[in-house]
Amino acid sequence: MLQTPSGGAGSGTAARDSGLMSIGTVLNVLREEFPEVTISKIRFLEAEGLIEPQRTPSGYRKFSAGDVERLGHVLRMQRDHYLPLKVIREHLDAMERGEAVPLPVVGRQRAGEDAPEVQEGPTVARVRRAELLAAADVGDAELAEWESYGLLVPLADGSYDAEAVTVATLVAELGRFGIEPRHLRVMKAAADREAGLVDQVVAPLKRHRNPQTRALAEARTKELAALTMKLHAALVKTALGVRLP
Repeated sequence: MLQTPSGGAGSGTAARDSGLMSIGTVLNVLREEFPEVTISKIRFLEAEGLIEPQRTPSGYRKFSAGDVERLGHVLRMQRDHYLPLKVIREHLDAMERGEAVPLPVVGRQRAGEDAPEVQEGPTVARVRRAELLAAADVGDAELAEWESYGLLVPLADGSYDAEAVTVATLVAELGRFGIEPRHLRVMKAAADREAGLVDQVVAPLKRHRNPQTRALAEARTKELAALTMKLHAALVKTALGVRLP
């Protein structure tokens, strides 16, 4: 169970007075259990109808303790059970109606005594085009432009990798500063080169017949990806001569 702020010094006056939290406060609460969650992810889940935060007259989101708890349930079911959002929404709605419903089993999940100790990982989460447009708050024309520059690439069935939500949101935010998609081609090229370097290192492990060695390749890929991203961020900070969080 997620613990929500009790109205201490770090919660802010508004949160203490009303019991409601800003999206930034919610992000800090959730990151204790879900370090990879982002504001974009929270907005995406709102767009999908998983939560309905209140709005101030100025349009700012305000979240209740119940909203935060529901977000925790959603993120936990995605992380631990790889459930699609539609299934999660139906499950939570049933719980709120007081119905005793078992957690659904979908995709490649397997249960019971016959399940192997080491199972193949889940399929990569995907988002539909409409979901991506809603998460980034952009139109078809803008998304098509981003695709023309290779910033986003749809899969064979027209859907997108879940990470596309983060990419689309960041591209949109950069656009508000006058940075156009054509300016971002150099960043895409650099990312492709970094990915190629990582893939070159782990390629021998990926080709191995031993399933445990292939699993090691995936873990090594994640480790190297994290290191390259940290190095990239540090180099950008150095080049700009600024200190960033």
